[in-house]
Amino acid sequence: MKLIYCLMAATMISLSANAQDGEKKEKKSTTITLGSDGIKVNDKKIEEKPEKKFDLSVGIVDIGINSIIDNTNYNSAEAKAFMQVPQNLQNENLFSMRTGKSWNVNVYPVMAKIRLHNGKKQRIYFSTGIGLQMYNFRYTKNISFRNETVPMVVMDTINFSKNKIGLTYLTIPLQFTFKTKLAEKAWLVYGVGATGGYRIASWNKQVSPERGKQKNRDEFNFNDFNACVTGEIGLDNIFRVFASYQLTPLHSTALDQRPFTIGLRFGGI
Repeated sequence: MKLIYCLMAATMISLSANAQDGEKKEKKSTTITLGSDGIKVNDKKIEEKPEKKFDLSVGIVDIGINSIIDNTNYNSAEAKAFMQVPQNLQNENLFSMRTGKSWNVNVYPVMAKIRLHNGKKQRIYFSTGIGLQMYNFRYTKNISFRNETVPMVVMDTINFSKNKIGLTYLTIPLQFTFKTKLAEKAWLVYGVGATGGYRIASWNKQVSPERGKQKNRDEFNFNDFNACVTGEIGLDNIFRVFASYQLTPLHSTALDQRPFTIGLRFGGI
């Protein structure tokens, strides 16, 4: 009989030693003992360590679609001097974009977060870090940006299969993130914040049968600095949607165009 008890105990240990009650915050450790009074099974609840007040989040990536909110006064002398195109094209339609091919990608390798509140149903965090904000604007018309004696935009004689402007900013985000408990394992996550960036690259990339692939790096009339307001909403560890709006004009003179982006966020606070 003792041999049978031992075999039963070994089988139960292999099946139950690591059992959990399904809660993330509370685990259950099961121990089985064999003695003269038979087999005894004991459950002991183990609480997980509390969340750190200060921690790091690694690898946050945003992928979104760009659009432009255009506040330019196209009747101004400055705007007309910048657009060296026929008069009937001196309007916002000159910069119409292929929306489905105009992308924004933001990469935040490391974000530092501070837990401001950690309640049972509500959590609040503040986070900051450093990252890259990258815009790509694909144009439908054959426009070309020039930076010769003065910056300008012209209508090219070539039909481009690809015609885009790219910009990269080194950016610092500041964000408040809120998490509200909806159900036992479901948290609504939402946040607001701002970013400040410095332009580290800008280029015009064009592809055509006549000229092949051309990439011209220059300032072109773009602002060195930008500032954006940002927001996000989603279900924690499932999905997040982000949006950003640039408060500062994209160009330093003549045009008042401000990027607006909406897309998906992978990772997060």
